[in-house]
Amino acid sequence: MHETDIIVIGGGTGGYSTALRAAALGLDVVLAERDLVGGTCLHRGCIPSKAMLHAAELVDGISEARERWGVKATLDAVDWSALTATRDDIVARNHRGVEGHLSHAGVHVVRGSAALTGPRTVRIEPAGTAPGAGGGAGAGGEWTARRGIVLATGSRPRTLPGLAPDGRRVVTSDDALFAPGLPASVLVLGGGAIGVEYASLHRSMGADVTLVEAADRLLPLEDADVSRHLTRGLKKRGIEVLTGARLEHAEPYADGVRATIRPARGEPRALDTQRLLVAVGRAPVTDGLNLGAAGLTTDDRGFVAPADWSRLETAVPGIHVVGDLLPPPSLGLAHASFAEGLLVAETLAGHSPRPQPQPAFYDTVPRVTYSSPQTAAVGLSEAQARERGLDVVVNTMPLTAVAKGMVHGQGGMVKVVAERTGEGTGPVLGVHLVGPHVSEMVAESQLIVGWDAEPSDVAQHIHPHPTLSEAVGEAFLTLAGRGLHQI
Repeated sequence: MHETDIIVIGGGTGGYSTALRAAALGLDVVLAERDLVGGTCLHRGCIPSKAMLHAAELVDGISEARERWGVKATLDAVDWSALTATRDDIVARNHRGVEGHLSHAGVHVVRGSAALTGPRTVRIEPAGTAPGAGGGAGAGGEWTARRGIVLATGSRPRTLPGLAPDGRRVVTSDDALFAPGLPASVLVLGGGAIGVEYASLHRSMGADVTLVEAADRLLPLEDADVSRHLTRGLKKRGIEVLTGARLEHAEPYADGVRATIRPARGEPRALDTQRLLVAVGRAPVTDGLNLGAAGLTTDDRGFVAPADWSRLETAVPGIHVVGDLLPPPSLGLAHASFAEGLLVAETLAGHSPRPQPQPAFYDTVPRVTYSSPQTAAVGLSEAQARERGLDVVVNTMPLTAVAKGMVHGQGGMVKVVAERTGEGTGPVLGVHLVGPHVSEMVAESQLIVGWDAEPSDVAQHIHPHPTLSEAVGEAFLTLAGRGLHQI
């Protein structure tokens, strides 16, 4: 039996951030990962998809240069092998970086499958010699955690009954990037962030795209005005958006998929597409963990719920959960997982970190969709604020009202939701952005919402001219009663 201070099961963003922080605080850490450290985000999700979306933005730029700016540019072809080689190089370099950080920190990484054998014990079945990052003799076998165990096994794409992904005609978000070649047509099921991003990517690469969402609008968890502006932008690009619609039937054949879609109104519609991309959510991964041996169970959705959200500790003392295993209000976002990992590591090290992530903490985590146009938000939507019984004041500023927004020419908006108080406008509850590059503008809003700033506080600060961020500044100036360009 081997001993260590902390055993982390799962080497994705939540797991390796926990391991790095715990090691920095002087604890001995074993990290078990049955695939590659970095997890879905690094190898199949966030990083490769954003690399591809950057390439898509470059392709779109050629069309804009020709059609809007008089630059006589043409696109001969997309060299798919060269594009994917660049993507894979970016992923590989990040992977080596994570391995190097873990090795430097002294984290003992074991490549293998881990299962609980008790509330403080784990059995690791090695999958081979761990590549870099501190693998060593005696890596497998039984381990005891003196301080605690952290579950960070992540999630996998949900699939549809009777429609098995084959990596070519029917794909999930995990394998869509690695399917062969560029399809001429794509049916995307799911209008959440992942589905919207993949619809945008494929349209940029020249595919005919149909995007189907069962809810009455895209990004149904975001502010309704965000959904409206996003849908307008996607339709303008030639993406067919069907909301309130469902897949009735799909049958793969040699060269594609024949599908039947039932729209919100009217008769079912037949659609022949080269690729069907299923993006209907993700499910927590707990298979093989042997939760019952430690006295743990999952809820009816498969999540491992904490008994204490301030410590992310389960009902079994010393067993903590981070990342996609957590139920809502956790967001299933990589950057939220980083913060959860830091908190758990500091808790196990005996520190008393600030009381987060409580449910309110998740209100201040930025949410981004990297489509064209992009969306970014932090805090409450207008509807959510009203559902909580708050009296709110709202201001919306179009990006085209500032000079840099006209330069980009893609439309978009800034929407600020603030609480109305007896003295006027109180704390900012939410900020919502749609338009080009808004993913790079949302950090300011996180500070505004997280620090309970009021519009008058923000209005004191000067935004550079000409930038898209001027629209953010102007929206707050107006709410503070000092607006220049809004009546």
